[in-house]
Amino acid sequence: MSAPKKVVLAYSGGLDTSIILKWLQTEYGCEVITYTADLGQGEELEPARRKAEMMGIKPENIHILDAREEFVRDYVFPMFRANALYEGLYLLGTSIARPLISKHLVQIAQEHGADAIAHGATGKGNDQVRFELAAYALDPAIQVIAPWREWDLSSRTKLLEFAEKHQIPIAKDKRGEAPFSVDANLLHTSSEGKVLEDPADEAPDYVYQRTVAPEDAPETPEMVEVEFERGDAVAINGERMSPATILTKLNELGGKHGIGRLDLVENRFVGMKSRGVYETPGGTLLLEAHRGIEQITLDAGAGHLKDSIMPRYAELIYNGFWFSPEREMLQALIDKSQEHVTGTVRIKLYKGSVRTVARWSEHSLYSEAHVTFEDDAGAYDQKDAAGFIHLNALRLKLLATRNARVAGKK
Repeated sequence: MSAPKKVVLAYSGGLDTSIILKWLQTEYGCEVITYTADLGQGEELEPARRKAEMMGIKPENIHILDAREEFVRDYVFPMFRANALYEGLYLLGTSIARPLISKHLVQIAQEHGADAIAHGATGKGNDQVRFELAAYALDPAIQVIAPWREWDLSSRTKLLEFAEKHQIPIAKDKRGEAPFSVDANLLHTSSEGKVLEDPADEAPDYVYQRTVAPEDAPETPEMVEVEFERGDAVAINGERMSPATILTKLNELGGKHGIGRLDLVENRFVGMKSRGVYETPGGTLLLEAHRGIEQITLDAGAGHLKDSIMPRYAELIYNGFWFSPEREMLQALIDKSQEHVTGTVRIKLYKGSVRTVARWSEHSLYSEAHVTFEDDAGAYDQKDAAGFIHLNALRLKLLATRNARVAGKK
């Protein structure tokens, strides 16, 4: 790998990526361009600009982008049309952000004529895979630099020594060991490491940042109506909003009621198990509501097929294959299924739980005339069920007859 002359760095402004910035300059003598994405992590991003400038980055080489609407519209919402859950539980909040970040890294590299991009993911996790698979899918000639896999700064002490040597400001709380690592965006907050590494120990209360404890949530349930068009949420309680605004509002509602907490030991793509604590309040509400509207608008065959491919779709996102042809093929199938997923769902929020209590739609397949316990006026002839059962039972009868015959000869 030839030494890069110009590198685009995914830059948060924090200590680790600031050390990476300086390391790139000292190790390769290259020009560094920074990219900082606002994905709704809830942090002020202008300090990242000021810190990059302080470290010698030219103003024209500092990119700060508000990507919240793009993130929800083009990544989160398509994923939620699939009701995607990794290993049956995880709503993929970190996984779905990585391809968007990589897309912008590659675009900025192309705009500046850079020959490499760099990220701060470690060599143990999934993010390195996600960043790099996405980057190579978009630009097969791009060079990717992952300092955590290359440098000899193998301890917190060495990192701090490097920072002090190169006059990188260190916040007082960074001199000690951080209690846990946090990744956040508009969809979720992920916490892992340190005090969370032993799955036998319950996560401390201070880990949770977006949700109140369910025990401390309001004593009165709250009803919320979510309106959908073609599988995407478009309004809350009758008020139409943009995708990012909808997710922001759902986060507020879910967090207030202690909804969306998950303590999970998952299987990383690189082979190890890891324990993470996730908070996805708005996403949990969105999943429940989307399931609710599908119940009355989605045909049984389409719905069951969609559910059968969901684990594969979720695994592709978790493993970093957002830009793969198989994910795009599955997305086309999923999006086709959503053509009539339009209507309104009422969900009930209470003490850490959310459940659908009502749903209605002009596109509904539900027929009260067919399912009523009262006189259905000829809508359904119950005698038809006898032939239906006899035909479906035929192979079972033949199997039972064969098994009895064989057993009798023993």
